[in-house]
Amino acid sequence: MTQVTGPTPVAATLVSIRGLTARTAQRVIVDDIDLDIPADGVTALVGASGSGKTTTAMALMGEHRPGVQLSWRERSAAQLRFGYVPQHPSAVLNPALRIGTVLRDVEHAARRRGADVSVGDALRRSGFSDDPAMLRRHPHQLSGGQQQRLVIALALLTAPDCLVMDEPTTGQDPARRDAVLTEIERLVGLGLPVLLLTHDHDAVRRVASHVITMEHGRIVAVADRQPTGRDENSGRQRHRIAACDVVERGVARLALESISAGYRRHPVLQDFSLRVEPGECVALVGASGSGKSTAARVLAGLQAPSAGRVLLDGRPLPDVVSRRSRTDAAAIGYVFQDAKAAFDPYRSVWDQIVRSPVRLRSAGRAQAQAAALRAIEQVGLSRALADSRPGTLSGGEAQRAAIARALSADPSVLICDEVTTGLDPESQRQVLHVMSRLTRDEGRSLLIITHDQKAVAQVADRVVDLDHPGQRA
Repeated sequence: MTQVTGPTPVAATLVSIRGLTARTAQRVIVDDIDLDIPADGVTALVGASGSGKTTTAMALMGEHRPGVQLSWRERSAAQLRFGYVPQHPSAVLNPALRIGTVLRDVEHAARRRGADVSVGDALRRSGFSDDPAMLRRHPHQLSGGQQQRLVIALALLTAPDCLVMDEPTTGQDPARRDAVLTEIERLVGLGLPVLLLTHDHDAVRRVASHVITMEHGRIVAVADRQPTGRDENSGRQRHRIAACDVVERGVARLALESISAGYRRHPVLQDFSLRVEPGECVALVGASGSGKSTAARVLAGLQAPSAGRVLLDGRPLPDVVSRRSRTDAAAIGYVFQDAKAAFDPYRSVWDQIVRSPVRLRSAGRAQAQAAALRAIEQVGLSRALADSRPGTLSGGEAQRAAIARALSADPSVLICDEVTTGLDPESQRQVLHVMSRLTRDEGRSLLIITHDQKAVAQVADRVVDLDHPGQRA
């Protein structure tokens, strides 16, 4: 890649910005950069977590997160309509509204502007089947991957001039990931420019014709390239890791027994059982919507099953966490896929990490602060960064902060829902190293929910595939 200090050298420019700077009270996020986005193809904006990708993309649209101050000398994007697909779906999905209501509202607004769009077409282009029952659901009744595809459908309904996509392949199983990239290729073929923010280097190789690399808030390299296109063998058959038989080793640390769970008329799990042994890491895999997060929520007491029971060290637990003792609640830590949505946006990350051992372990202030400091060091966050509010963190930084908050309460079981998604390779390596150490050196039990086969290979002792629930767990 060619090293540059000035703007991206392109022939035709859709949007450009000069002297962009973004800062918070604690730090400079983007440091006086010049940037041009081409009027064709896919432009990939890549870089480590915290390098300024999302802040830069939002600034191109004239937007910013709470607590971030923007300045620039020049910005040319007049009369452009941007469609934005955020990394975390909760940023745009209203939990109180049914999916059909939201989609139809956006459809009507677009049609009033003269756009030729339809809900059915947007859903099909986002990988959903033609299921009217899906429109009656609320966002929380969809898996993380399904929520992400729903946001893509919403963005397409706005008939945008440019589509900005922040980690669109994050949290997707291989078949859905392939479908998202195929849709990007199709949209580009129809003349819609795409700005892609990603750590997925395979996706960059496949679809991107322009690549801009950021480090520490600066542009360090740009390149024009030829996309490789779709590998005809990719997406044809999903790589499957089968659940292996388990030698019973006495009382399980955490177990589900004959669990059935779902949402009203939509069963997700039926007669499902699972064991996690002391010091064991179990990976729960399967396509989006197969029930991975539902199983985890039942274990944590965040969703009551319609049948079956949850056991901790052989003891049955109440169905919901509000009826569990403080000790039992502290024993099971949960790291959500959408890390930012799990934080209070108006309080610092540090305060919220400290509060966890105080609330769950009745720790004194000094003891809680010591636990919080150990936790942020484990995941590679600085004390200064932890003093920030969640909205000023990058997706990867927020995810590591969420892991730190769970660890600060000293759980014996940690449930991690797609914790490596949205992280750059170095951050992924660091998080996986922490997870390995938690089981190997500290004897904690881990349940990880993931589509990341590299994470499975590195940390999992056993894999349970919900696409093949008849296999023994």
